[in-house]
Amino acid sequence: MEPLRTWLFAPGNHPRKVEKVFTVGADAVVLDLEDAVALEQKAATRDVVVDALKARRKRASRGYIRVNAIDTEFCYGDLYAVIGPWLDGILLPKVESASQLKTIDWLMAQLERARGMAVGGLDMLPIIETGKGVAAIDDIAGSNTRVRRLSFGAGDFTNDMGMVWTPDENELMHARSAIALASRAAGLEAPIDTVFIDLQDSEHLEKSARTALTLGYRGKLCIHPSQIEPVNAIFTPSAEEIARAQKHVEAFAAAEAEGSASIQVDGYFVDYPIVEKAQRTLALMAAIKAKGS
Repeated sequence: MEPLRTWLFAPGNHPRKVEKVFTVGADAVVLDLEDAVALEQKAATRDVVVDALKARRKRASRGYIRVNAIDTEFCYGDLYAVIGPWLDGILLPKVESASQLKTIDWLMAQLERARGMAVGGLDMLPIIETGKGVAAIDDIAGSNTRVRRLSFGAGDFTNDMGMVWTPDENELMHARSAIALASRAAGLEAPIDTVFIDLQDSEHLEKSARTALTLGYRGKLCIHPSQIEPVNAIFTPSAEEIARAQKHVEAFAAAEAEGSASIQVDGYFVDYPIVEKAQRTLALMAAIKAKGS
């Protein structure tokens, strides 16, 4: 399990931002060909993002590209230009059906094969950001493609639904929960949460990330380097959580050796599900330490 807590976007048509984005501590970098790039610059920007990924091979952040949506004139050209060994995966926006994922998966496979790459080796992260996408979430999650996890995009979602996107984000609860539940049912990794767009409101940024964490998300899309440290911190187990998990695992192992499968530890009831959760917490922390972040 590779921890991918922060996914930082950078506009592909801004070379200085593209260069800097790999140095700010994000687990994954997303070079954008979609919303951040004007129509007349989209084709030319493809070379910019590919060159940036080729130059970052020894950097710690994973390198992704957000291509344009499948129903645009740019999607195929984006894929044709960017697929290569320098890339870790793509983000596919505005996904509304399993058939869209299967189409893109097939296109990626043909390009991987033609370029001597392992077929299916590149990741694909769908962004669910319309009412239709949320309504079809079970089919999308169960598409049996290269998709490892799903992500949520609240900006387009609230626009599509005619919602007011408030700082407390209570209006996002249903969509977030649906994506998390469908991910689990389909055996995918934990989903990635939406961006938070108020760069001056650190309090609600942290609340947004913590809400996502409690719903089963394990990372968040980010739009500014200042968001990386607080979001990474929220999706990293605290020292208290690590100590409690270790204590639960050790106490339960001792009790199990004596024939007991349910105990109390410092007032907490501990049985197999609680121990499994504690083991996941310890494994996540070990993976974060191994990553060096």
